[in-house]
Amino acid sequence: MIPTDAISPVKPPQPQPAVPLRPECLRLLQVISPNDKAARVRGLDGARCSLDPTETLIEPGPLPGRTEHPRLVHPSQLKTRAVGTLEGRAGLIHALTHIEANAINLALDMVWRFANMPTGFYLDWWQVAQEEALHFELLHAHLNQMGFAYGDFPAHDGLWDMAERTKTDLLARLALVPRTLEARGLDATPAVRNRLVSVGDMAAANILDIILRDEIGHVATGNRWYRHLCDARQLDAVGTYAVLAARYHAPALRGPFNLQARRAAGFTEAELAALQAPSGVTAG
Repeated sequence: MIPTDAISPVKPPQPQPAVPLRPECLRLLQVISPNDKAARVRGLDGARCSLDPTETLIEPGPLPGRTEHPRLVHPSQLKTRAVGTLEGRAGLIHALTHIEANAINLALDMVWRFANMPTGFYLDWWQVAQEEALHFELLHAHLNQMGFAYGDFPAHDGLWDMAERTKTDLLARLALVPRTLEARGLDATPAVRNRLVSVGDMAAANILDIILRDEIGHVATGNRWYRHLCDARQLDAVGTYAVLAARYHAPALRGPFNLQARRAAGFTEAELAALQAPSGVTAG
């Protein structure tokens, strides 16, 4: 019989140190494989992370981390393929997958890059990153089922290009990425969904239903923090948007507009009126 005083007491498991969220988002942004990036974003519990809004992080070099494919070209070089063919439908799904891969990067960049915002700002954009990662995984899995993979078709870099242009100006970033480029997805998604339904791809249509639901929330997050900064700086939201759109050469927005989705995302009637003005003045 072993003496009881010779038995070492069982040590309770030691709590793991909290992962600092903003530096971790910078590390995730540098991950090269989009599949690994999405999986790692989805696997990190933001509630277990620490958060220091005051920390100033140094950009380590060219961002984001990404593979050589898809090959990035000017939008004018992208072919329009008939969605009734397998390759044409795969090309469309690939374009959507590329948008979501970029959207992960955009949300991660928002968390790490901009210091001295309220805690809710970082938690909001971390949630966006996780939802964008889910969208990427759903679309890429569907693309795989069709016999293709992300990188098989060329793509353009419009979303990240605007992120680069606005990386020193949070107000411009909020105005021109979530409230402009991503909000265009609210307008385009119903028509894209109808095209997929017309060729019997209900699985893709169902994925777009999930994406549209979540993207309304993402654009609403952009609206909320854009207005937060406008209010803090005593700026008119509509007039300031027009100034920023001109300064950073934002694309002109043309209809048809999904006004129901835009209202759900928090655009005001004044903003929607400016959006539809005959003068063609862009509005967020």
